[in-house]
Amino acid sequence: MELVKIAGYMHDIGNAINRTHHAEYKPKIEKDRSVIALDLQIDESICFMYDYFESFLGRMMLCRKSAEVLGTTFKLTVNGRKVL
Repeated sequence: MELVKIAGYMHDIGNAINRTHHAEYKPKIEKDRSVIALDLQIDESICFMYDYFESFLGRMMLCRKSAEVLGTTFKLTVNGRKVL
């Protein structure tokens, strides 16, 4: 548990220094179309897309399942390409 706390703290520090608008990358909710959309920009020179998806697949599945419970659709776009 202590390692998880340290990792989270380091994550926040790194994003405060290197990543602009980190808090603004939240899903957009399109109420009129019943859609929850997430548009990600991944710098593939730093992280291969496959590695990113391997790390965050659980979170993306949770978003999709949550959208279903809410009666909406979850859409994911990465670097301008539709994924879900």
